Amino acid sequence: MIQAKGIEKSFGTLKVLKGLDFSAEKSEVVSIMGASGAGKSTLLQILGTLSTPDAGSLVIDGTDVLNLKGDSLARFRNRKLGFVFQFHHLLPEFTALENVMIPAFIAKRSRKDAESAARGLLTDLGLADRLDHKPSELSGGEQQRVAIARALINKPAVLFADEPSGNLDSKTKEEIHRLFFDLRDKYGQTIVIVTHDPDLAGMCDRSLYMVDGQFVQNAV
Repeated sequence: MIQAKGIEKSFGTLKVLKGLDFSAEKSEVVSIMGASGAGKSTLLQILGTLSTPDAGSLVIDGTDVLNLKGDSLARFRNRKLGFVFQFHHLLPEFTALENVMIPAFIAKRSRKDAESAARGLLTDLGLADRLDHKPSELSGGEQQRVAIARALINKPAVLFADEPSGNLDSKTKEEIHRLFFDLRDKYGQTIVIVTHDPDLAGMCDRSLYMVDGQFVQNAV
């Protein structure tokens, strides 16, 4: 599902990624760990097409994404990739249902289709009675579930998560961790998770560790 080879990235004179290779199979859940500054989030941004490497190749679901530009890249990202971050980035003026529907509207899906899909996802995530609540009326765990539903609305091939439970209490954190694997089992996404949490990493199919822009074990 993902095949990255020779990924390099520098910021000024600082070389953050040093010829890194990474791959993930369909429906595999892979965690990436490492100290702050190791390059984890930079790699995730490149894999998620949010940043461009200085060198290397990246193929996702059979598409050479580094050759995509402008609208073509935006369409690919909207339809094939989902993102969940530590901070949910929900729009405060919209309800849970409306927040989840936004990527579907960007993908030109009808309102009826978007609303039906959003209701279904939020119900699956235990939020059937919270559809009309705005983010300020939801708990941290509920807000993160809305963000996860939003990431899944267009049925992406790959879900990227960057410290998805980093600001949650221990009980809610465990619930979110289990949720990723329930989602994989139900929807079949490949999931790549950047985390500092050893419990979450231990649940994954495979866990990789980064040091100074490289994996200290074979990533393929």
